[in-house]
Amino acid sequence: MCASLTTPPASPPSAAHRVARLLGVSILDAFEARLDRLVNGAFARAFTAEVQPIEIAAALHREMDDRAAVIDKSRTITPNVFHIDLSSRDFERLTVFVDALRAELNGVTREHAQNQGYVLVGPPEVHFAEDADLDVGVFRVRSQARPAPGAPAAAGTPRLVFAEGKEIPLVSTITRLGRGTDVNVHIDDAGASRTHCEIVLGSPVRIRDLGSTNGTFVNGERITEVEAIDGTRITIGTTTLTLRTD
Repeated sequence: MCASLTTPPASPPSAAHRVARLLGVSILDAFEARLDRLVNGAFARAFTAEVQPIEIAAALHREMDDRAAVIDKSRTITPNVFHIDLSSRDFERLTVFVDALRAELNGVTREHAQNQGYVLVGPPEVHFAEDADLDVGVFRVRSQARPAPGAPAAAGTPRLVFAEGKEIPLVSTITRLGRGTDVNVHIDDAGASRTHCEIVLGSPVRIRDLGSTNGTFVNGERITEVEAIDGTRITIGTTTLTLRTD
């Protein structure tokens, strides 16, 4: 899972001008109008100096664009699950409207994917959490590509398959694996380094060790960097994953 921190500029223009360039005026107007109808203008009063909902919508669009990965000529996949970390003050204010805001952000995410031709591996999900270390007006976006519970990844989507059958779609051009908290795929294994190795999508797909302590093994051989194909086995500590690209 990747994260990005969003903070307003030192002398910010109005919220509408800040994000109109990112979302387009028609999407911006529609988003704000729907929220206004849902909460009878309460957003305008509650968020005069704090995080603006429209800024969150813009950040989700930016996250989707930044992490979009071209799989082939006809498919570009992008994250569909987003976790928004807010300051305690912003989180407290948002919880009053969280159901309405979540529904609208899910819709905005789906609309952006359709407009850009992105493939979502599962339905859009937006979740909010409190982070007391964040300042008012600053929020963090973490994202991942995740199929709906019980649903397999779409055919042809590159993915890692764990021994127990769990599948993780590869949505970024570069996917890092390891035991740390700042990787895309967490490996719960004492033999894994915090940032152990990475998978680079392309033609061909490549697997690269990142100076791990115990090494990265591909099909039983310790590697520094190697090309990978469908069915390639990656071993990190005692954990073995299979790369699927079919």
